[in-house]
Amino acid sequence: MVKFMNKVKKTKAKVRLIRYTGAPGELIASAARLCYAEETETIFDQDPGQAEKFVGMLRDMGHMSPIEHCVFTFYIEGVSRAMTHQLVRHRLASYSQRSQRYVTHGGFDYVIPPQLKGKKVKDNGAEVDAERYFEETIGYLAGRYVKLNEALGSSGESSNEDARYVLPNACETKILMTMNARVLLHFFEERLCLRAQWEIRGVANQMLMLAREACPSVFNEAGPKCIRLGKCPEKKLTCGKFEKIKKRYAKLKKLVA
Repeated sequence: MVKFMNKVKKTKAKVRLIRYTGAPGELIASAARLCYAEETETIFDQDPGQAEKFVGMLRDMGHMSPIEHCVFTFYIEGVSRAMTHQLVRHRLASYSQRSQRYVTHGGFDYVIPPQLKGKKVKDNGAEVDAERYFEETIGYLAGRYVKLNEALGSSGESSNEDARYVLPNACETKILMTMNARVLLHFFEERLCLRAQWEIRGVANQMLMLAREACPSVFNEAGPKCIRLGKCPEKKLTCGKFEKIKKRYAKLKKLVA
């Protein structure tokens, strides 16, 4: 087990906004005004300041379809396969993910759940540190992956595709994701909720900060769905922290405005 521990290491999420629609506020304003324009020669000549205000008004009125013309592409790394399994459930998006079939994972980074810190595991009549136990398990699986890959001929794709069955959900992955702004707003509503798992919630928070900076007129009031609704819709499953969350997102709004 120890032999393979030096091949794996802990990692954490990092998000980058790679590309997004240029002058998004102006494009959204143009799209919305086109619907009512008798003269269209100057429809794409929008004043940036006026466009930002107009987009904010569209959001307040619930006129969301023009927002779909703007797209954002994020590069997400240092996250687990468990997290990306949740991410790709947001189907109105495009994804490109690093393959465990084409890429050999004899040594891999991994994500460790923070809730394990300070916990103990009972094993063979003894109590051991949960984080250490987790790390040893990762090392063990990394070693077994190598041995199975060797048994399959270490031939790349043809051996990786079957050896990967022992790789854990904690295994680090990298994914490129493109969403339009309207879908992104929905993503934030669902994944910034405190009932979302910690890892995807952390990624969503990084994405929101980047999106706010790129297009404040669309994302300045974005947050978990309780912010838009003015109350928690989860009923008995509520986190009970609505007032605290409301204050937090109000503060973020002031910082960006």
